[in-house]
Amino acid sequence: MNPMTEKQIRASFLNASKREAAQATLPDLDGLDWERLDYLGWRDRKAPLSAYVVLELDGEPTGVLLRSTDAKAGGKRTKGVCAWCEDVVVTEDVSMYVAKRGGASGRNGNTIGTLICTEFACSRNVRRTPTFTEAGNDPAMRELITDRRIAGLRERAARFVAEVGSTR
Repeated sequence: MNPMTEKQIRASFLNASKREAAQATLPDLDGLDWERLDYLGWRDRKAPLSAYVVLELDGEPTGVLLRSTDAKAGGKRTKGVCAWCEDVVVTEDVSMYVAKRGGASGRNGNTIGTLICTEFACSRNVRRTPTFTEAGNDPAMRELITDRRIAGLRERAARFVAEVGSTR
């Protein structure tokens, strides 16, 4: 992922008002390993039910404001599989996130939701070493599996963000 500035991130949101984008508490952008990120995702420290995802869609930073659905549990589920990274090893920290659609559709209350790793660890999950059951001892197969996971994560995350931006 290409590094992004605060200004690019705040201007990228498809489904947030200017006020919502301006009030977002951003992560430390200088401390990120951008080369190992497939998307930038974070929970807002000041608004625990708010979260954000920014990725490159058609070469442009594109962001989505998300809401966690469960205030009591901080949005955490006990077990589940992230719809983006599809990691079957890490299943204890997955949350339902909901995003209002962009434009008039979102202003009319239309939303879309999905299960995502609560702390947006998908980029790390897809890069974990494949298990022996997945790849045996073949280094080439391990690399192929990791590359497929990364491509799948990017495709599924981009599809969700594009769907948020659609005006159904």
